Amino acid sequence: MSCFISKRMLSTVWPVLSSYLFLISFKARGEEVGYCSTLTEHTKDLSNSNLTRIPSHLSSSIESLDVSHNNISSIVHADLSSLTHLCFLKVTHCELQYISPDAFSSNSEMKVLNISYNHLSVIPDSLHLPQLRILDLSSNVYPSYALPESYGNLSYLSILGIGSKHASSVNVDDLVPLQNIRLKKLIFGDGTELRNYENGSFLQLKSLREVVLKVSFCQRFDIFTNIIIDLDQTQTKKIQLVKLFPDQCDIKTDPFMAFKDLRVLSDLSIADTWLNSSVMVKLFKNVWKSSFEETVFLNITYNEDTPEGFQLPKQNHTTNLRAFVLDGVHHHQYHYPTFNVSMELVNKLTYLKFSGTGMNILPCNLISAIKSLQVLDLSNNLLDESGFWWIGCSSHKVFPSLRKLSLSHNRFKDLAEIAKKVNDMKFLESLDLSFNSISIGKPCFWPPHLIELSLSHNNLGNNVFHYLSPYFQKIDLSKTGISVLPLNTESLFPKLMYLYLSFNSIQVIPPDLLPPTLVSLHIDQNAITFISQKSLEGLPKLKTLKAGHNPFSCDCNSFWFMTAFNKSLLSDWPQDYTCSTPPSLSGRRLETYEHGWLSCQPGLQATVVLSVLFMVGIALAITVYACDGVWYTKMLWVWIRMKRRGYKRADRLLNATFRYHAFISYSQHDSAWVGSQLVPELERSGLSLCVHERDFEPGKWIVDNIIHCVEDSYKSLFILSKHFVQSEWCNYELFFAQHRAISVNDDSLVFVLLEPIPTDSLPKKFLKLRRLLRRKTYLEWPADERKQRVFWCNLKAILQTVDQSRILKDMATDIAEMCPLLPVQD
Repeated sequence: MSCFISKRMLSTVWPVLSSYLFLISFKARGEEVGYCSTLTEHTKDLSNSNLTRIPSHLSSSIESLDVSHNNISSIVHADLSSLTHLCFLKVTHCELQYISPDAFSSNSEMKVLNISYNHLSVIPDSLHLPQLRILDLSSNVYPSYALPESYGNLSYLSILGIGSKHASSVNVDDLVPLQNIRLKKLIFGDGTELRNYENGSFLQLKSLREVVLKVSFCQRFDIFTNIIIDLDQTQTKKIQLVKLFPDQCDIKTDPFMAFKDLRVLSDLSIADTWLNSSVMVKLFKNVWKSSFEETVFLNITYNEDTPEGFQLPKQNHTTNLRAFVLDGVHHHQYHYPTFNVSMELVNKLTYLKFSGTGMNILPCNLISAIKSLQVLDLSNNLLDESGFWWIGCSSHKVFPSLRKLSLSHNRFKDLAEIAKKVNDMKFLESLDLSFNSISIGKPCFWPPHLIELSLSHNNLGNNVFHYLSPYFQKIDLSKTGISVLPLNTESLFPKLMYLYLSFNSIQVIPPDLLPPTLVSLHIDQNAITFISQKSLEGLPKLKTLKAGHNPFSCDCNSFWFMTAFNKSLLSDWPQDYTCSTPPSLSGRRLETYEHGWLSCQPGLQATVVLSVLFMVGIALAITVYACDGVWYTKMLWVWIRMKRRGYKRADRLLNATFRYHAFISYSQHDSAWVGSQLVPELERSGLSLCVHERDFEPGKWIVDNIIHCVEDSYKSLFILSKHFVQSEWCNYELFFAQHRAISVNDDSLVFVLLEPIPTDSLPKKFLKLRRLLRRKTYLEWPADERKQRVFWCNLKAILQTVDQSRILKDMATDIAEMCPLLPVQD
């Protein structure tokens, strides 16, 4: 049967596949950087910097250095001597001509060295690099492939690239130093033909797993055969043939005859090569009989040099081929190529890829009829709904075993129509519709067996969630114009395990909305400023989170994420997580930003504040107790009441006529002297006295009686004795009298010392009184009768004359200082 696959000539400008280049062979440096640090602070890129030598001022902490595309002609010891931690060095396209024997003597930690695409005329000797894993010497100008004996010391070398346009022979002795090295991958050649290959040369590399052969053959196919035979006797599984035939090479013989006898080689790749239809037939006749299980064609130019095109009838041989890849085809002629292949030859294929072929119509009953096909990749073509489900083909009983279908980078539009059609694919589990022109609008009815769908890079918007299936376990909606997640995500997708939302405009991850079955979540390249604990606490099964390249706010909103979240779940931590705000921290890595624990935890703040207040309270309580604070507190309460009353009666007090000349304050123990001498003597002189035993109003609160008597008396007379300073009520009376004297700005306090009082015997609450006694500012009761007459005269004069009362003003002021809780008024 025939299969027609077409592509317009103008649309076949295929990028030159560079997988044969050393760096690309390592999956875009994936294998290189896997050995070395990728942290920005340990990486230095000086490529395209017009350098003539490696700078000497570089930091000693650098682990990765790229100085490619400069004019560095030599490398000597002084250039790299300070970089003792250097792990990765790339010096490509620099016209490098000389490397001194001790150039790398200070770089014992180096694991990757790439000095390809230079002008080295000899293979560098004396590489003192005991940790070296990857070495690329390809695309230089040395005339021979003979490796120095010192390469036998590169015990950890696993990948070697070697090639020169000036080297055309391979001898057994050239690779002897690698005999005992467990080399896994060899990239050999520089695109030129070999004139000589000594049998057994590659056979020495017993541990080889993969070979990239960049050697062209057009005449000496015997050399090609010998190389293939040698490699099949090692452990090599993969072989890639880059630019196998020169353009327009006329091949008359069968260069692939050795394939049918292979036993170990299992994967064959042919890249960047001109292939005629006649050569393709020869190739597949041998591949079908060989041990190859996978055949890959990358970026080939196809030319039909036979009228019937590619004809491959039934073969009387069981084939091992299980995977076929055609990725990138340039059609030399401007017409539909013809393929005529027996179905029995492809019926055991499980993986089939036609990518970048220009296919716009799926051949009827060919690909769709392969019984064993499980994975079909038709990406990067010109297919749409009418081309894939061609109206002339039956849509029933197609793809009987297909489980995974990729239609990315095509021209599909109608999601509802696609959902309807895939119902006919009874075992389909995964569908890739990324990079199309998908539109939504009509309801979609998905089969329950389809559990994976990719719609990435289609402009769909926030409503896309309502056109998906509740059976989906994996959804890719990267770069689909989503800005808000639906509130019912959990109910829409109860079985969802993998969700990819990269490259959108999502600002917030809503809490408790994502399904608890989620295992992997990608939300990188969005507008998320912080990730809260609530948004992830409902995901107990989460194993992978990718959230880098978001404008994170380095404040308390991000505190939990930066301090408590398990960073082992982050596949892109820490290099992709930087601060965006505040501006002063813009560009700073989240891992280096330190939050204050106290400033971002209200609970901890409250705990600390309460603890401090508790300790202060305890200290204050101890202080108050030690300093008779209870008594002063009582005084404060009474003072407040008296102060309030004082505002109402101040004017009246200043202008009033008093009821008593004096209020007498004394201890009950001194009542005999007061009753027998003081009161009779003063009242005989016409003075009116207030004595609490006689004049307090019955039924009234004692404190109120004290206050009223003090306020109704011109003077307050205090009889000081040892008993007085021990009396609680005397303290009250002294306190109120002192307050009244200060409130009305007069000298109403009179002190009589009845007996000597040692100053050190006074309680703490009488500290001010102690100072008064030291200054002798009081009247003292004398024992001498003659002096007693003088005492009575002075006391009567004080109680009768206002101006003479000034003699005790200093005493009243000092007593006013006795209570620090009370403000002193001028």
